[in-house]
Amino acid sequence: MEIQTNAKIRVRLESFNHELLVSSCQKIMTTLQNTPLYSAGVVTLPTRKRIYCVLRSPHVNKDSREHFEIRIHKRIVEINYDLNTPIFDLLSEIDLPAGVFYRICLS
Repeated sequence: MEIQTNAKIRVRLESFNHELLVSSCQKIMTTLQNTPLYSAGVVTLPTRKRIYCVLRSPHVNKDSREHFEIRIHKRIVEINYDLNTPIFDLLSEIDLPAGVFYRICLS
């Protein structure tokens, strides 16, 4: 019977600004570059658009409306690593910019 010595971590990143998101993914990948990993890669997820329709005038001109949208850009960094490697310590030391939300999932 063989003992499994590798594991997988997925770091899900979300941001309204796609440039911050790309720089955060690059920062994570450069930090993990010096560690012994099986593989690490970035997966792009679909961008979620939320569109809001607002009346320009509260009392008249119901035909005059404005549309606003919020785009939520998402990425997943998938890391396959050896259980003896301190990945959580490396991920906790990374200083990501404000405006990037991240979640770490074990699989």
